[in-house]
Amino acid sequence: MKSRFLYITLICVVIACMAGSLAAQTADVNNKRIGTAAATELLIPVGARDLAMGGAAAATTHGIDALHWNPAGLGRFTGSAQGLLSSMSYIADIRVNYGAVGLNFGGFGNIALSVKALDFGDIALTTTDDPEGVAGRTFTPTYVTIGLSYARAFTDAITAGGTLKLISENLQRVTGNGVALDFGIQYRGVAGFKGVNMGVALKNVGPQVSFDGPGLLQRAEPENSRRPSQFLQVEAASWELPTSIEIGVAYERPMNEALSYCASGSYTNNTLALDSYRVGGEIEYKFSNLVVAGRGGIELMDKGADDEHIFGPTAGFGFIYKTTGIDIGIDYVFRAVNDFFDNNNMFSLRLGF
Repeated sequence: MKSRFLYITLICVVIACMAGSLAAQTADVNNKRIGTAAATELLIPVGARDLAMGGAAAATTHGIDALHWNPAGLGRFTGSAQGLLSSMSYIADIRVNYGAVGLNFGGFGNIALSVKALDFGDIALTTTDDPEGVAGRTFTPTYVTIGLSYARAFTDAITAGGTLKLISENLQRVTGNGVALDFGIQYRGVAGFKGVNMGVALKNVGPQVSFDGPGLLQRAEPENSRRPSQFLQVEAASWELPTSIEIGVAYERPMNEALSYCASGSYTNNTLALDSYRVGGEIEYKFSNLVVAGRGGIELMDKGADDEHIFGPTAGFGFIYKTTGIDIGIDYVFRAVNDFFDNNNMFSLRLGF
């Protein structure tokens, strides 16, 4: 127990130090580098349950749903395995598809594998020789993130976990590759108060993303020379990951044997994006083999005079049908978006064994 306590304490100290460094860096930036991050697809949420609560999930997310929000929550499922499939209609006709599977290895902990892919569809190919795309050529960008997660419950109250993410971006013969790490801790029953939970997640920590490929070749025509034209390689700049630290609190309470509710909130400090405040809630009603839930929430941004936030409130519902061999969960969330784009809709299917 002493070694476990020291291990958890060390993790908390490391995250606190990194959070302080991150906050200092953001203060120096003063929003001047917003929009300069690479791999911003890492910020796109997945999992309808937690998004329906406004994304205020650092302290409450659990099981296979937790991989995006706080990997520590992966350590909080007791079955032998869980699987999740999710699909969201995002902005600008982009679809976000996501799948994950997690396995419970008992005292060793839980391990999960996840894949997130963006579907842009076919985009008209325009060049300097064909600026209107008359030739009818198209290309399809490929953005894929693969994650390997591990989490473990160290006590009945404390879980910790992390995720290693491999990032791949391909955009018309130009590719970008990177590696990112997530770390998280959840603490249930803070200071002995039952139902009071806390979570901390440090996300997207890693080296800058570099870009390369034949699409960066440019034809050079020599002047006043008989030398033939040749191709020169353009050296692309590397860009930082959208690192963030999120701190969340929640209060869960059963009202009777069938009805319970949860209220949660979180604050997210971003290096290369707007800081945000999230609040959300959930009400659950349990029948004999069926659990029905209603959820709602909102994310508010710490905006400057020239900043915009296009996303509005969220609302959703879900249910879990429990049988002797398998639990089937279906969740839906609606997220309002401003007039520039269509509203977001996401469905998730969860299976537990």
